[in-house]
Amino acid sequence: MLNPAISRYKSVQVKTANPGDLLVMLFDGCFRFLNEARQAMEREDRARAGERLDRAYAILSELVSTLRPEIWPELCENLEGVYLFCMSHIVRANLKQDPEMVAEITRILDPMREAFREAVRQVNAGEASSEQPTGT
Repeated sequence: MLNPAISRYKSVQVKTANPGDLLVMLFDGCFRFLNEARQAMEREDRARAGERLDRAYAILSELVSTLRPEIWPELCENLEGVYLFCMSHIVRANLKQDPEMVAEITRILDPMREAFREAVRQVNAGEASSEQPTGT
């Protein structure tokens, strides 16, 4: 259980984050839950593994629901395919209690997380530089 001060901090962080930062936070949360599920499987703690996989699944489901194909149809179709594949892989990993299947999901999603993280970093850096006053 989180310390109440840390919990409040995280709540404020989420409420004040921009959409790009929220996307990265979702990926980070998904990875945390996948890693915790893998560790629980290795300890043969089926209940904990299932609960952690359920949380990772919920994050991927949220990512699918926020796709906007009217803006970028091809990109959204590709992302949806990856997310749905990972969601079905989560179900199979839970049924088999296979930590290697969970690790595979992490390997699939990691390049996407890093690409989003870098894109958000660049956007945030661009916004910060545009907010700085020009010497007049």
